[in-house]
Amino acid sequence: MNQLGNFTKGFLKENPVFVMLLGMCPTLGVSTSAINGIGMGLATTFVLVGSNVVVSLIKDLIPDKVRIPSYIVVIASFVTIVELVMQGFMPALFAQLGLFIPLIVVNCIVLGRAEAFASKQSVGSSAIDGLGMGLGFAFALGILGSVREVLGSQSLFGFKLLPGDGMLVFVLAPGAFIALGYLIALIRKA
Repeated sequence: MNQLGNFTKGFLKENPVFVMLLGMCPTLGVSTSAINGIGMGLATTFVLVGSNVVVSLIKDLIPDKVRIPSYIVVIASFVTIVELVMQGFMPALFAQLGLFIPLIVVNCIVLGRAEAFASKQSVGSSAIDGLGMGLGFAFALGILGSVREVLGSQSLFGFKLLPGDGMLVFVLAPGAFIALGYLIALIRKA
């Protein structure tokens, strides 16, 4: 597959959220607003790109018996960087995302791409794959967060669109399932 195909499959053909239904914990947990969704998506993108590059670089040095634990250590290193940077420079976003940032370590999207793609491909292809999958994840979380914020709070990116409170269910957990279900149906119909 060419480089453009590696990049675009995360948006379209193999979107982690809308097509493969991966990473549901952060998808449903942090997508209460557009900024939270995009913030988590970009944090995951950084971890995906970084871990894919490192895994691709060290793939021939790791024995099969410790392959997965080694990948988890690599991923955890990048998650720690994201967590410290976010805590230092974006404390409001960090306060919103909180527990979900360390959970990127066990996100099946990140570990799955390290195992299925980066461990078998070149550094460049792995970086592009991580960028495409990560931005596809950020796109999905941003869309879901936007829908939930508009319907639940009648605002977008914190700016009030309409007077009133909106539909509380979309701010709560059941609203995440409802909104995601309708978005998946719309995307699969198109």
